[in-house]
Amino acid sequence: MDIGTPLDFTGRVVLVTGGTKGIGATIATAFLAAGADVVVCGRSAPKTLPEAAGRRAVLVPADVRDPAAAGALVDAAVERFGRLDVLVNNAGGSPDADAATVSPRFVEKIVALNLLAPFYVAQAAHRVMAGQDGGGSIVNIGSVSAHDPQPGTAAYSAAKAGLLGLTKALALEWAPAVRVNHITTGLIRTESAASVYGADGGASVAAVVPMERMAVPGDVAGACLFLAGGLAAYVNGADLAVHGGGEFPARYLAAKSADGAV
Repeated sequence: MDIGTPLDFTGRVVLVTGGTKGIGATIATAFLAAGADVVVCGRSAPKTLPEAAGRRAVLVPADVRDPAAAGALVDAAVERFGRLDVLVNNAGGSPDADAATVSPRFVEKIVALNLLAPFYVAQAAHRVMAGQDGGGSIVNIGSVSAHDPQPGTAAYSAAKAGLLGLTKALALEWAPAVRVNHITTGLIRTESAASVYGADGGASVAAVVPMERMAVPGDVAGACLFLAGGLAAYVNGADLAVHGGGEFPARYLAAKSADGAV
């Protein structure tokens, strides 16, 4: 099988939802650096857009929780560049909330952003990818919360578990023209999340990760390049863990602490 140059995306068009900041912006920058034409979306215009290799991402403002807006986003990308080769469903997230008292409106919004929106954008992307030469690839950015929920994340964890299930279902239905894969992200160091990891800058948190550090956005971007490219041409319905090995079990850490080892 000829896979070409695995990380050369020249002539290919990539859409990254939530690609105006944080992890999404890093993913967009990585695809730009690899030669792709990149479209990003957000609900508002950022001060700067991702850029690399002398080119800049194209912004299409959109609230992807709205099915009509999700469809219009894909249409705008195709109108601008003529095709769509890769969709990275990155938009998502949630503040912590007490499951016993959280409002129905909050739950609906979290599920809409983390599960329904990726579905809506994927449907619109499939309509394009399934009929074009070369098909396409969809990468859903998930969370370790889908596998191991933490306190305060009930709605988010449920939505992310749904996203993993959705990935596997779409992979069955849409192959071989469109491959659909999932990335399970773990602890990621970003500017916006710095305060969450404590006054020590996350050193204590990193100590519970086998790789002895939290991920950086570039780790997720690299996984996206792999799953979207020729090296992963037979990878479909996969859940790629980008979490440094997960976290040591609490009983292991407790025993080590009792022994004075940590």
